[in-house]
Amino acid sequence: MEKRAVAWIAESGMCADEEERAWVVATHSTDFFGRFAPVADDDRLLATSLWVYWGFGFDDARCDNGPLSTRPAQFNALAGAVQRAAEAPTAVDGGERFIRPLQDIIGRFRSLGTAPQVRRFLVAQRAWLSGVAWQIGNQAAGRMPDLDEYLAMRLLSSGGEPTFAMLELATGAEVPDAELHRPAVRALTEMAILVAALDNDRHSLHKELSRGHADQNIYSVLTYHRQLPLAEAVAEAARIRDRVLTRFLRLRDRVRPHAGAELARYLEGLGHGVRGNAEWGLRVPRYLSLGRVPDPMDEEPLEWAPAPADDRAAPLPGAPSVAWWWDDVLA
Repeated sequence: MEKRAVAWIAESGMCADEEERAWVVATHSTDFFGRFAPVADDDRLLATSLWVYWGFGFDDARCDNGPLSTRPAQFNALAGAVQRAAEAPTAVDGGERFIRPLQDIIGRFRSLGTAPQVRRFLVAQRAWLSGVAWQIGNQAAGRMPDLDEYLAMRLLSSGGEPTFAMLELATGAEVPDAELHRPAVRALTEMAILVAALDNDRHSLHKELSRGHADQNIYSVLTYHRQLPLAEAVAEAARIRDRVLTRFLRLRDRVRPHAGAELARYLEGLGHGVRGNAEWGLRVPRYLSLGRVPDPMDEEPLEWAPAPADDRAAPLPGAPSVAWWWDDVLA
């Protein structure tokens, strides 16, 4: 699958040069999304993996550090054009090199998935672009969000919404609206997104610091607003992440016994995604390589903490926008 994906990247025209292409390939996105959906067949895994490759390429060139990373008005115009091109296969690319490859990927989604599955993905992609716009707006204004705002923004800007929305496209299991939109299932989805996003903040920290790119992440938020040294911010972020993960596991155990087959498959995918993202992020050259050319994938054994850094069954202090995840009425 990776060989097919690499060939598609080379033919797609989305990369400006060989260096950019090498870094997109080095995301090993087939490995990444195969961990989310190990039951996916070849065509479904390829299609969903291509969007992940595309997303990393777009993020690097147009979002995080590209020329639009401090120009919200220009980014918003681009994001609108990209989103409309995904929704409308007849839309023109206007010279934007990322649009035609995206349209090809969405065409694959339409051939493999149901109309509701594709629509759910498109709504999720729009949410991601809105979060990136939020982040770029803060960066342009030189504004550091507080913890509550950062968590709300990161739920969107991390790309977790479209990534987890692809679980249905990868597995073929369409969750009925009445189950997918239950508050408890929405809470589980958001918690899985946030745990993965905070893990990615950790995975990328060393590289971002080495390149002077660390602007908005959980550590800069904690060091700025709580005046914590970096080492203490890292420890506090681990406590935040583990408290959310602990709540995710407890709530999932309450929801799963009453879930239909499709929802059960989706909940399984959320868990696979959290674990798979952590494993991938600790090995992938995207985060580990510091030179101009990506290194090979790291295959060293991983070590996991024997217990959560914080497993208290209470909402995160100072984060009212996510406190509802701990509501007793969920499930």
